Amino acid sequence: MALELAERRDVDFVLYEQLGLDKLIKHDRFREFNKKALDLIITEARTLAVKELLPANVPGDREGCAFEGGSVKVPEAYRRIYDLYRAGDWIALADDPESGGQGLPVTAASAVHEYFNGANTSFCMYPGLCHGAGKLVELFGTDEQKKLYLGKMYSGQWGGSMLLTEPEAGSDVGSLTTSAQKNGDGTWSINGSKIFITGGEQDLTENIIHPVLARIEGAPAGTKGISLFLVPKIRVNADGSLGETNDVVCTGIEEKLGIHGSATCSLTLGGRGQCIGILLGEENKGMRVMFHMMNEARLGVGIQGFAMASAAFSFALNYARERKQGKNLLQMMNPDAQSVPIIQHPDVRRMLMWMKSYVEGMRSFVYYLGSCFDRVAIAGDDAERDRWQGLIEMLTPVVKAYCTDKAFEVCNQAVQIYGGYGYTMEYPVEQYLRDCKITSIYEGTNGIQAMDLLGRKLGMKQGKYFLALLGEMQKTVAAAKGIESLATMAQKVEKAVNRLGETAMTLGTTAMSPKVMTAFAFAQPLLEVTGDVIMGWMHLWRAVAAVPGLEKHAGSLDPAVRKEKVEKNKHAAFYEGKLRVAEFYIYTLLPTAMGKMDAISGTCDAAMEMPEKSFGN
Repeated sequence: MALELAERRDVDFVLYEQLGLDKLIKHDRFREFNKKALDLIITEARTLAVKELLPANVPGDREGCAFEGGSVKVPEAYRRIYDLYRAGDWIALADDPESGGQGLPVTAASAVHEYFNGANTSFCMYPGLCHGAGKLVELFGTDEQKKLYLGKMYSGQWGGSMLLTEPEAGSDVGSLTTSAQKNGDGTWSINGSKIFITGGEQDLTENIIHPVLARIEGAPAGTKGISLFLVPKIRVNADGSLGETNDVVCTGIEEKLGIHGSATCSLTLGGRGQCIGILLGEENKGMRVMFHMMNEARLGVGIQGFAMASAAFSFALNYARERKQGKNLLQMMNPDAQSVPIIQHPDVRRMLMWMKSYVEGMRSFVYYLGSCFDRVAIAGDDAERDRWQGLIEMLTPVVKAYCTDKAFEVCNQAVQIYGGYGYTMEYPVEQYLRDCKITSIYEGTNGIQAMDLLGRKLGMKQGKYFLALLGEMQKTVAAAKGIESLATMAQKVEKAVNRLGETAMTLGTTAMSPKVMTAFAFAQPLLEVTGDVIMGWMHLWRAVAAVPGLEKHAGSLDPAVRKEKVEKNKHAAFYEGKLRVAEFYIYTLLPTAMGKMDAISGTCDAAMEMPEKSFGN
């Protein structure tokens, strides 16, 4: 069994040698932390993940959730680990201590959540929703609402959810029909039905606080007329105690491809006319509030997908080292040759290298986005804050969509490495493949993320944020050009970065022309190549960060000299791996992005111009 889930040495490399977290925590905001403390927290997270969350992953998948009479029973294996998760104060890890959080840098919290989600994504949704719903109360709630709800949500005593989707209003949230009528006491009567509600009903917590999107009677149509309400499963009295049940009824749960331990519920609100909610934020400003939770959730979903890919790679790598089958290719004609571990076979090494390049690139990407949140928090002025916030705006849809698409492909390759055994439930990778698929669908399908990138993010501040992203990439290119052994890789990444700028400008111009429909047919390819180039940037950056370590432990960057040291020194071997993976990605995978950008710039309109009947019967 692969007990690593994520390679700790690479986690530390990204945090400290690439992103400089040890320097960031010298800021007064993080004065309570030092490197030793952060290392201890990540170690404790890894221990909890490996020893408790991971052993509950398969039982949770096999047992699943049970629905009976409006109640949902979660897998029995989740009860112990939920108590342990709460006891460790893991829910509000990176939140303000004054609001009940631990104040950890988001960069470090990203590493914690990689371990947790790699071990058991289905379980992690329950405490994750406690946090997501609680964050809305922290940011937009009144003092009274914070006093009543926040502490119990951030501690996990009460659960949370997110009620957006309706049977006839899926991604088109503005078409919702759930209504709200104001009562004389300042509360609101809520009536409607919601579907696909993760954690909408469960028996882990004594209460569940539902943020609900609804339209106040007489409000404008579309998203402009949507408000957000807090609707508890059980009403909360003024003193914080629990009162009567609140006419929130679970009418069923979905039978899904994966994430069986996570309850996906249908809820009816106000079926008996007795569902009471309280307004969160301002009337008709619900989407502005909910987007805070949705953006947090989109980063979280990117971490989910990436974490499962990291775990699947870890399992596949261990299997490839242990599984003996077939002779070494160079000994095929030797009748006395013994079977060798399949990691010696060229095609298996190709698959492992492909997986490793995406897993490690995504780790740097996800952690980097986390560091952008930290930079916003410690920014010295508005201009600096806006710069980092702009990068967050640009990168969030890419992290969500690109990382989840590539994560599914990594899990698919993990099954392939196991061969026939990978397709059975005897080994863990088939579950990772099933569980991972949802990440490209929920919290806005990846096509919607691509439309957001093309339709909103590229043009924000007249393209200022996109140009800032390209500028960050060019800084790494400039640093790499100063290192002789990286100069050629730097040139290839520079070419891809420049081409991305040109391609985005071309497609953005097309989106403002009569060919707007054709332009948006290329939104997803644009997001994909943006992710491809970001991966190239991340690998070049990783190579720059690895050079000092390789020189230290190998004594030289000369390939002939360092080869002998790499075979004898595990530290030299680690840094050699960073350069080799960067080389693999930049020389063998990044070039495909150039072809993709050729296709995007061509804006072939066949998909939009073909008659609907021509698609088939």
